[in-house]
Amino acid sequence: MDADIYREPLPDVRRWRRPPWASSRPTTRGFGDRFIPNRGDRMNINISEALLNIPRKDESTDEVSPSRAAYRKLLADTMLQGRTRVLSFSNRPRSPLKSSLEAPSPTHIQPAARKRRRIPQAPEKTLDAPDIVGDDRFNVLDWGNKNVLSIALDDTVYLWNATDGSTTELVTVPESSAPITSVSWAPDGRHIAIGQYNSIVELYDVTTKKLLRTLAGIHQGPVGSLAWNNNHLLTTGGLQGAIINNDVRIQSHAVRSYRGHDDVICGLKWSSCGKHLASGGADKLVNIWDVSRSSPLHRFSNHTSTVRAVAWCPFKDNLLASGGGETDRCIKFWNVGAGTCLKSVETGSEVCGLLWSKHERELLSSHGPEKNQIAVWKYPSMTKIAELTGHTSSVLYMTQSPDGCQVASASADETLKLWQINEKSTKKNAPKSPYVGPTNMYSYIR
Repeated sequence: MDADIYREPLPDVRRWRRPPWASSRPTTRGFGDRFIPNRGDRMNINISEALLNIPRKDESTDEVSPSRAAYRKLLADTMLQGRTRVLSFSNRPRSPLKSSLEAPSPTHIQPAARKRRRIPQAPEKTLDAPDIVGDDRFNVLDWGNKNVLSIALDDTVYLWNATDGSTTELVTVPESSAPITSVSWAPDGRHIAIGQYNSIVELYDVTTKKLLRTLAGIHQGPVGSLAWNNNHLLTTGGLQGAIINNDVRIQSHAVRSYRGHDDVICGLKWSSCGKHLASGGADKLVNIWDVSRSSPLHRFSNHTSTVRAVAWCPFKDNLLASGGGETDRCIKFWNVGAGTCLKSVETGSEVCGLLWSKHERELLSSHGPEKNQIAVWKYPSMTKIAELTGHTSSVLYMTQSPDGCQVASASADETLKLWQINEKSTKKNAPKSPYVGPTNMYSYIR
């Protein structure tokens, strides 16, 4: 009975087997490597060599038209450039050859070479400066950030507006205070400090020509050097070697004194960060002061004459330049961080002033006899690239315009000269916003 039971036939299902070429193990049964299959006759060396030796149709000895032959030769010369192989090993690739097959291309434009700057040898403008005091202890010339030049002529301070060329008289001091020994603009370009022979320092608002306050009793004798750290901290240098920090906002303005010189302070300059002060004196010393310390951070005694010129580098932190007087005649460069002298350059005459360029890596120096010149030096090579002459006496005073394009110099020959050092930018200045925000709301003395 069981044998008679009807059973439905099963479908014809074949068992799946892995094809030989899909095996994970290498085989030698004619299927080749698992990555490089066996190509049959094409792997036969004899057949392959015979196929290579069969001439191609276009390489047969059949007659070729002259134009086609010329084309082939031109193409081979152009592509192979005289070589027998397309690829070849060599130390340096050959320069490409131009041929008539190439379409005419426009002239290749080389990047424009930087135009060599020309510094005019003659002053752009010369102004009379009668009764100017020719004393290397004083500093009576300064250029403010509003493009107004201030100069003290005996007992009077004059303002020359470099934008429109107008001249105004700011103040004339009493005879007991004359002559004026120093002038210095605050960073805002609106307020100016005036040091006098009787040790008094006065602060003026140039827009209203009003005296804001008087700083008295801080020095004994003339105040020949002034330097602003910001709009409210004014540093003064006196005849007895004293350096005083004055906060002009408070009644007791003398907030710190620096003692390290034994003679007249001839030059004062704050670093751009406002942390370090450099001072040069008639005692042949250059002292570096920290804003929070009363003793010198460094004391450099390498000069052999009065140090009147000191200047901080604007593009390299901790780099200071100083210049020595008539028996020294050297410009020295100091690493203030390490307290070392980096270089000393003999200039041939006393160094009266130093200025770093605002546009180039250059240093400007003013000098005394015999040439009474202004020299322009390339830094760090200290190659002299220009020498400007025209004064007949030592160029004691030198200052720079706010845009860094002009330099003003004054001398005991009673002339004020303006020199074009850099080309003026053709871009128009963007209008200033009247908005008073957190970055400028305290820009004026209060």
